[in-house]
Amino acid sequence: MRNVSSVRELVWDRFTTRDVCDALLGTEPGAFGAGFGAGGGEMDVPALLGTGRRALPRPFTIGRAADRGAVYAYRLLRRRVFVEDQGLFPDTDLDFRDDDPRTVILVARDPAGTVIGGVRLGPADDGPDIGWWRGGRLVVAPGQRGAPGVGPALVRAACAYAEDAGVIRFEADVQARHESLFVRLGWHPVRPSRIAGVPHVLMRWPIGRIAATAAGKASLGPLLRGMAVGGRGFVGDDGAPVPDSELVAACDAILPSMVERDPDWAGWCSVLVNVNDLAAMGAVPVGLLDALGARDASFAARVMAGLRRAADAYEVPILGGHTQLGVPAALSVTALGRAPRPVPGGGGRPGHRVHLTADLGGRWRPGYTGRQWDSTSTRTPAELHAMVSAVARARPDAAKDVSMAGITGTLGMLAEASGCGATLDVARVPRPSGATMGDWLTCFPGYAMLTTDPLEAGPAVSAGCGELTASRGVRLRWPDGEVTEVLGASVTGLGAA
Repeated sequence: MRNVSSVRELVWDRFTTRDVCDALLGTEPGAFGAGFGAGGGEMDVPALLGTGRRALPRPFTIGRAADRGAVYAYRLLRRRVFVEDQGLFPDTDLDFRDDDPRTVILVARDPAGTVIGGVRLGPADDGPDIGWWRGGRLVVAPGQRGAPGVGPALVRAACAYAEDAGVIRFEADVQARHESLFVRLGWHPVRPSRIAGVPHVLMRWPIGRIAATAAGKASLGPLLRGMAVGGRGFVGDDGAPVPDSELVAACDAILPSMVERDPDWAGWCSVLVNVNDLAAMGAVPVGLLDALGARDASFAARVMAGLRRAADAYEVPILGGHTQLGVPAALSVTALGRAPRPVPGGGGRPGHRVHLTADLGGRWRPGYTGRQWDSTSTRTPAELHAMVSAVARARPDAAKDVSMAGITGTLGMLAEASGCGATLDVARVPRPSGATMGDWLTCFPGYAMLTTDPLEAGPAVSAGCGELTASRGVRLRWPDGEVTEVLGASVTGLGAA
């Protein structure tokens, strides 16, 4: 059976029945019905957890409780089990989470439409949703307990729903007698707890989204072994100081699929990422060189339109380049900048405060929801200049441009180059209202800098949201004091600068 943690990789823009069932059951696409999630559709689960030792589960579906009747039926089940049968609560098991409009209820129904089980999940506290959710009140109708699959299916559906909602910490207090079931489903025990005087265990669902986003950088160390990339003191930086000069060079290639799919945006981004790389080192852009491959002149013109538009906005000239037609789409841009004393990415030390400066304006780029935040294409040249010149003015000890590894992955690279670790205070991370925490920590954010000092960067917002530590790896610190590790000691394998 395929692990449900892969669900978040399968569904970027919506939570669909087909993808969930494919991930949970390993079935062929199209075997089930449509829509599971906010739309209220249901997921067919004829044999979710058959073990081969018993008869297959009776048919049932799982979907979000989208009407008052389903919610009422779920609450009646809870009362019967938790109040009347188990005596966990004297009169009612309802609490503040039932009144929170953000709380999601998933219910299981039999073929007649009767609710035979349910589970709730939602933000852990009444503050802003920072990607910390809790599940709870998992219940199965007493008459269904002999039919395998309903409870585990609800648990797995809740995990998948949480991951799709951008959650990066998902927990539940589980009755101690059910701990082994949750362990078999992939959950990790954290510590004992007590609810209504009954022994429970705090369990955590492992969400590997942050590690998966940064995983693409792990090959850099082996690939570049033996090469003095960047020179002494600049290992793993966004650009490379040119020896015996004040020049800094940076180079980025755009994914061919992105060039093919959205040529104008690819042209814009080819400038954006290079200028940001120079900006992270405190360099003033001098010029750009592009290498473009395209199937024909018309397609090439669309790429160049975006490239020229961005070059004009950032006020950096295109010095030259190379164009080849009749080939698959490809785009690479090299940028040159000038910095008498480049700012390194590996200049941090334990005890340094970590600051994130990010442009929170804009929106998700159409077609890249959850992956690429576009704030820069609507900014004026003056606003863009205020942002890309901020590191040069502040001259922090260390700075890194947030790359495709996301905020946490980039912080891991800064810490690795600095020979230390890092802790990020999740609740203090500046974030647009239109982005979940999971998306924001793992996306490409347009303009965002991680530095050891605050920046004054025009429309961008700067906040201290963590610190560098003597230990290795990256940890997230939560409002309840809990600290969770999300990255190991090495992100790139390049080591300290």
